[in-house]
Amino acid sequence: MRKTPFNLRKFLKQSPHYRHFTKPISSAFSNQIYSKKPIQNSFKSNSNGLIDRLCREKKFKEAIDILCRQKRLKEAIQILDHLDLSKTPPSASIYSTLLQLCLQQRALEEGKRVHEHTKISGFEPGLFISNRLIDMYAKCDSLEDARRLFDQIPEKDLCSWNTMIGGYAKKGELKDARKLFGEMPERDNFSWSTMISGYVRHNNPKEALELYKEMQRDKNLKSNKFTISSALSASAAVPSLQYGKEIHGHIMRSGLLLDAIVWSALSDMYAKCGSIEEARSVFDQIIDRDVVTWTTMIGRYFESGWRKEGFELFSDMLRSGLRPNEFTFAGILNACSAQGVEELGKQVHGHMTRIGFDPFSFAASALVHMYSKCGNIECARKVFEWIPQADLVSWTSMIAGYAQNGQPEEALRYFESLIESDTKLDHITFVSVLSACTHAGLVDKGLEIFHSISEKHGLVHTADHYACIIDLLGRSGKLEEAEEIIDKMPLKPDKFVWSSLLSGCRLHGNLRLAKRAAEALFEIEPENAVTYVTLGNIYASAGMWDEVAKIRKTMDERGVVKKPGSSWIEVRRRVHVFLVGDTSHPKTKEIYALLKKLSTRMKEEGYVPDTNFVLHDVEEEQKEQNLSHHSEKLAVAFGIIATLPGMPIKVFKNLRICGDCHTAIKFISRIAEREIIVRDSSRFHRFKNGNCSCGDFW
Repeated sequence: MRKTPFNLRKFLKQSPHYRHFTKPISSAFSNQIYSKKPIQNSFKSNSNGLIDRLCREKKFKEAIDILCRQKRLKEAIQILDHLDLSKTPPSASIYSTLLQLCLQQRALEEGKRVHEHTKISGFEPGLFISNRLIDMYAKCDSLEDARRLFDQIPEKDLCSWNTMIGGYAKKGELKDARKLFGEMPERDNFSWSTMISGYVRHNNPKEALELYKEMQRDKNLKSNKFTISSALSASAAVPSLQYGKEIHGHIMRSGLLLDAIVWSALSDMYAKCGSIEEARSVFDQIIDRDVVTWTTMIGRYFESGWRKEGFELFSDMLRSGLRPNEFTFAGILNACSAQGVEELGKQVHGHMTRIGFDPFSFAASALVHMYSKCGNIECARKVFEWIPQADLVSWTSMIAGYAQNGQPEEALRYFESLIESDTKLDHITFVSVLSACTHAGLVDKGLEIFHSISEKHGLVHTADHYACIIDLLGRSGKLEEAEEIIDKMPLKPDKFVWSSLLSGCRLHGNLRLAKRAAEALFEIEPENAVTYVTLGNIYASAGMWDEVAKIRKTMDERGVVKKPGSSWIEVRRRVHVFLVGDTSHPKTKEIYALLKKLSTRMKEEGYVPDTNFVLHDVEEEQKEQNLSHHSEKLAVAFGIIATLPGMPIKVFKNLRICGDCHTAIKFISRIAEREIIVRDSSRFHRFKNGNCSCGDFW
């Protein structure tokens, strides 16, 4: 005889608890109404057919287990909700399985439903289930519920205390965590590690070290690798090399030195405390170095400014036969971006191509960023078009690249394409596109995009957005409009906003607003020499030399030192660095001789040195002499000497290029018949045939 097909919908409706669960729950969660939709009647997949059979056979635990393994949490809870509790009382294992999945998915509402079911079913949760509930609530950011349940447990174990303290520490509620920590009847290594790492994570490393010292006084407690790693992180964050070395000595005595986690934390501590040699010494002692260990040490070199050593270690890694991962490539490419060393970036690109790498990885995005920052926008575009599905970082790199390379129209075109791609935008993308408008002087378009950030895209304006729009208005001479926006900002103007206004005042000689911007900057960062120098230049342009002298006196009294301008150029894989008036280069005689020759030719063609860029009230001849030896001019002259005729010259500068150098290099590009590319702190300038890609607007 043919069996009647099992109807799960009918089964659920016949459950004595069906009506109960379609009504609001009268409990602590009475404001939560279950959305009770019966489980679908027909299951098409083999898996669903198995669930159907298990429910028919009343093997509900097995059905819930399968659904949980498949991450189908809501369906699993639906079965739980409709059990006939008089015939099938839930077991601790069912609740444990469901709570574990709630925890993994950070599903707070579903976790509350499971918790409520334990009450309705009459189940008495033991300590294990109670601790799991506390853990679920804590990790789902519902600390009030976690604490309420914690307080209800009559006899807590160490796990209960540690779980609750861990929830507070993770959320940054360190006062509550420390108070509970002090009330613990007993503590283990996890208790101490949780508190110490909590202080480190939330920028209180000194308190973390004090707690670690207190722990050391407990003779019955032995630090483990997690506690020591947290203490080392605290030493790195302070930073305190002396205390870090003390912890190192303790590690040596405790026999934990061979642990990979401790090795990494120890090396990181030395690097962040400025002792990169000792960090390398620790690295060299590691026997089993994996790709993460190599990548981390390479990154430490780059972060510490030891670029050459970083690339050498990368070469050692390749020779060791270990395959770099996307983190390795991304870190090295970002270093190439920062230094503008495209040739090395191309070598890394070659390694990536030879060993094969995932085009969906963020290493591909780093490759786009590297070419973009090195001024090779065509290569950046080719890589971008090769990526199957570009992420927001790649889109933003392209927009920023075109903006900085004097192609604002292309930057805006990519921005429109990005919007059409339905990719969710972030505030960094808008910084890039607003910068494109700034570099091109597109005031109306910039204002339109600025207003669309909140009105169209639902994002909140950040201080960076305001800095961009103030920069745009300031450079365009609309200083009163810029001041009005600053006065109406919902945020307190930061240093970038005031710096943008001050730069606009420098371009257009507005003394009143320059003083206001400078006074604000003196309060925010009185040690920054740029503010003094910029204000001094404004006074110098107005011929107010007494005010210039006051600025210089104030700098001397406050111990403010101007950051030296430096420029560098890569020739035959070697980077040559120049400072203003530099005479240390082996080719100094040839460089200065060429500059003298170029200066004569430039003046014949109409070049007039802009001595407003010299602060000192000295003779015009001396001012011209000072201008002629700026670092970017020295680097350009060396590039002409060291490369073949007709080859492009690419120079990088740590500060914004000065107006006189900008004018001079335009003349040099025509006289020397070279394309000269200068990347300053703001953008790329492509000089060719006496013109610049920025259109003299930067």
